[in-house]
Amino acid sequence: MRVPLSWLREYVDLPATETGRDVQAKLVSAGLEVETVEQLGADLKGPLVVGRVLTIEELEGFKKPIRFCTVDVGQANGSGEPQEIVCGARNFAVGDKVVVVLPGAELPGGFAIAERTTYGHVSRGMICSSDELGMGDDGTKGIIVLPPEYEVGADAVERLELVDEVLDIAVTPDRGYCLSLRGVAREIATAYGLPLRDPALLDVPGPNAYGYPVEVADPHGCDRFTARTVTGLDPEARSPIWLQRRLQKAGMRPLSLAVDITNYVMLELGQPLHAYDRTRIQGTIGVRRATPGEQLTTLDGTRRTLDPEDLLITDDRGPIGLAGVMGGADTEIADPVTDPETGRTTGTTEVVIEAAHFDPISVARTARRHKLASEASKRFERGVDPLAASAAAQRTVDLLVLLAGGTADAGVTEVAAPAAPRTLTIPADHPDQVAGVAYGRETVVRRLQQVGCDVYGQDELVVTPPSWRPDLTDPNDLAEEVIRLEGYENLPSTLPKPPAGRGLTDRQRLHRRVGRALAGAGYVEAPNYPFIGTRVLDQFGLASDDPNRRVVTLVNPLSDEEPALRTTLLPGLLGALRRNDGRGSHDLALFETGLVFHPREEQRIAGRLPVDRRPTDEEIASLTAALPDQPRHVAVVLAGAREQAGWWGKGRPADWADAVEAARTVAVEAGAELVVRQGQYGPWHPGRCAELAVVVDGAERIAGHAGELHPRVVKALGLPDRTCAMELDLDLIEEASAGVPQGPRISTFPVATQDVALVVDSSVPAADVEQALREGAGELLESLRLFDVFTGEQIGAGKKSLAYALRFRAPDRTLTVEEATAARDTAITTATDRCGAVLRGA
Repeated sequence: MRVPLSWLREYVDLPATETGRDVQAKLVSAGLEVETVEQLGADLKGPLVVGRVLTIEELEGFKKPIRFCTVDVGQANGSGEPQEIVCGARNFAVGDKVVVVLPGAELPGGFAIAERTTYGHVSRGMICSSDELGMGDDGTKGIIVLPPEYEVGADAVERLELVDEVLDIAVTPDRGYCLSLRGVAREIATAYGLPLRDPALLDVPGPNAYGYPVEVADPHGCDRFTARTVTGLDPEARSPIWLQRRLQKAGMRPLSLAVDITNYVMLELGQPLHAYDRTRIQGTIGVRRATPGEQLTTLDGTRRTLDPEDLLITDDRGPIGLAGVMGGADTEIADPVTDPETGRTTGTTEVVIEAAHFDPISVARTARRHKLASEASKRFERGVDPLAASAAAQRTVDLLVLLAGGTADAGVTEVAAPAAPRTLTIPADHPDQVAGVAYGRETVVRRLQQVGCDVYGQDELVVTPPSWRPDLTDPNDLAEEVIRLEGYENLPSTLPKPPAGRGLTDRQRLHRRVGRALAGAGYVEAPNYPFIGTRVLDQFGLASDDPNRRVVTLVNPLSDEEPALRTTLLPGLLGALRRNDGRGSHDLALFETGLVFHPREEQRIAGRLPVDRRPTDEEIASLTAALPDQPRHVAVVLAGAREQAGWWGKGRPADWADAVEAARTVAVEAGAELVVRQGQYGPWHPGRCAELAVVVDGAERIAGHAGELHPRVVKALGLPDRTCAMELDLDLIEEASAGVPQGPRISTFPVATQDVALVVDSSVPAADVEQALREGAGELLESLRLFDVFTGEQIGAGKKSLAYALRFRAPDRTLTVEEATAARDTAITTATDRCGAVLRGA
């Protein structure tokens, strides 16, 4: 909301020394966000006067039309002689009053004016347009033509109100009343302790039977509708300069007198209005919901198919406007048209003024449904004073009579649904309890009355909020009004005293350890939004009965393409990998820890928790039961080089083994034993997918998968070739953990290393061989590592050689060669019995 300070002073007698910066400070202290204070005309210097065009000479022989003019500027140039000016505009004639800037002046933007020779003539100054003076768009795109009554030689800066300060206020949704000069003036009057001249306090005639007929079929959507009629308007009447300038300063473009007046009153009182050409309305004006298939051409020229939830303004033909959003083209005010032969101007001479109050939710949904935000819808969405409709209609009628020479019809139509006043009951010390400050009853009552509330009672206050504050619905809302008017800056600063003994939970510590471990392994954390579309689950190739296909769908999603909560972390991570790869970062290793969401088998409706007390354990349990299951997962994705090439070596690309190793890293941090075996699931390559399992309460449970993604998934998602990924259920890993990981035992005795190479069938998993070796080697085995896999003619078709390094150590003595060899032989025997392994070379 742009608020000119000069306009604001009409309603509050601010001290003459108060600047826009001073007013900004007061409004910010009262809780309004004033983004900027624009200094209009601050860079305008030198003589700027009213001139009258005496002669115009058309210059020939140039690429564009050029005119050599003489202009009477009175004594402003010091000589009284006509001022000679070269000008390219053509929207003025001899005898017109124009704005002339004389040599020595400086226009906005540092544009200095001086005498200069151009097009074969000396130009001593310039005839100005609105853009050149920084006035904004006036709709003419040409020279400013002033009213004939302006005196030649008069100061144009004063006449055009070029110097002013404009406050740009970012109005929050709960402060809809501040989308008007009336609302902002009320805040200023309260802040300065000055009286307010309320522009809505007008003598308004009561409704009678002679007004324009109106029928409201939906009183919920429209609880008040006022209609007034003005006839005999002069189609040649133009908006006066002061009206145009106020609209421009407020950020609106002047259009025509009738429309400008409705916009002016909307800015002044906050009540959106609409003017209909009475000759284009057929029959009774109605308010109803749309029927399926109805269409309406709005003022922007767009033909719109209406929704049954849309609230409409209609006549006997059908829709003539979207209620609270935009009027229809069939009944708009006609632009004045002048017949070049007769010189007679025709246009709208009779108007019907609509001042109504519409349901905010209905207006908001209609505006979003049709992507049609307007100044009216912006105000109705945030709440409009329903009792201001009659005053706004009267103000509009008065201006039309004054400026357009119209005559107000005696008929007044007012359709209003009965409504009881809203009352709230609060303890007089409730703001004290909320703020922790002793305000006292007198301060609380005084501040609430300044807001506009009616207050009765002593220890228990009965408060009736004003009609322009629909946001005051709760005792805490009233407490906030007292606190903000007393000054947020006056609230004492106190540090909270947390109880001793609180810290991170075991779950939180595990999440942090996992994040640090993956970061230390070269992964970069990439958090993502928890929203997905079901299409990505099809691209993953998930089975139709896969649990991950059951998603929680949001009622009001941020994007229609991602309406559900994620059941896996991979879509977001793979999307981040794709974006980074597309921007030139090809060697990527990303990770994320976050919640996934699975709907419960029995869906429940969450109740509304109270705000005046702590919820009971039963209420919290009921709310928790209505939430989806939200386990925490950890996932990594890799593409490109895992080890860079350089003087130290060739480097290598990331592969499935790196994804499996990331899972092992997570398991180590959790102190859990991870079972890795060949698997097949969804987006992973069936021959390069590891199934990851843990043992919980004696039962083995699948915790996730790791490996290389399927080529079809890579192609569908636009990922780099051979992209790899891993995902684990971190909560399940925590359940399988043995508690806080213990550090390795340090022995002072030497280690005995034995290498063994075993030949097995190609179908035998290396993990099975490793498990057999571990069990056979017994307690003396300290570690076991697979360091080579070999296939070839030397060992036969369908066979592979697995080479392991076994490290033996005793905690209390140095092992002999015989003891280490015996443990190795026992391990080989166990692998032979279980896996059919044969010692290579034997």
